[in-house]
Order: sequence, then C-alpha cells, then structure tokens
Amino acid sequence: MTESEAILAAWDAYSDQHTDADSGGWPYDTSSYGWRMVQRDAETWRAFQPVRSSARELLATAAVQLQHLNAADVEPRWAWQLAELTRALDKLETLRRGHAEVREARRDLPPVPQKEFVDSLAERNEEAWDYLNTWATQGRALLDIHAVALKAPARVAGAGPAPTASPAHRPAGRSR
Repeated sequence: MTESEAILAAWDAYSDQHTDADSGGWPYDTSSYGWRMVQRDAETWRAFQPVRSSARELLATAAVQLQHLNAADVEPRWAWQLAELTRALDKLETLRRGHAEVREARRDLPPVPQKEFVDSLAERNEEAWDYLNTWATQGRALLDIHAVALKAPARVAGAGPAPTASPAHRPAGRSR
C-alpha cells in the first residue's frame, strides 16, 4: 500500500466512524471532522511531493511505452488514466504556483499572522484534494504500463533506423 493509499484508507475509516450514516453522512462533530479533513489534505499534499518533481517525465515515459505496446497487452483504461493524471498534475501545478506567487508577492510586506498562513495552506491543500486523490487512485497505471513494457518483446529488427558508428568509433578494417 502506498502512502497515499494509506492516508485515504485512514480517512475512510475515520469518516465511517465519525459520521451518521442515517443522516446522509453528516459528521457528529463538524469541528473535529473539519480539522481531520485539513490533516488528511496536508498529509496527501506532502505524500505527493516526492513524485511531483518527476511526474511529467513519468507521464511522458508511460505515454511512449503505451504507444509501443502490442494492442493485446494494453488495458483500455490506461489512456484515460494518463489523461486524468495529466489534467490533475496541471491543476496541482497551478495551485502550487499560485500559492508560491502569493508568498513571493508578500516577501517585502510585514509577515502575516501564523493563522493566516496556515489557513492559506489549508485552502490550497483543500483545493488540491481531488487532484491528489486522482494521483492516489489512478497513479498505479504508470507502474502497470511500465511492468507490461518491461515484459514486452524487443522491437523487430529494422523497425527503426540502424545505429551508425561515429568516425571515432568506426570498426577496425573499414576505411573511407
């Protein structure tokens, strides 16, 4: 189980225990429930950060791998999942940049109270939740595509241009 999956499972367990199913899922204590939601959002944002820096490359690699797989090996949902992951990453990057720009614009101003700063982070994380959840639930497609690509037979010889030897590495016995 990934960290994001563990966070989601913990949230589901908490939500199940602290809401009234008979009243449509309303929390017993809205204040505690809200704080636990803020914690979930922050944990999920932090869990995504190690992936964020290479997410574009992971998506690009999976897209190329998907193009080179035999059609029989491709799961129909993979193209959709890659599109959803790309859309979610675009939104996450917009939120990250927006928050960074606000912080940068405030750099020369007096510091904001800690509560205001924490509230702005909580707001960003709340807005990011759906997109982070997309990565938590659909991100496994990247691993699935890669696993199938590793097992795929090598490309047929002649399918691409043959490598050429550079003049410095020309095989012995050949002359110009």
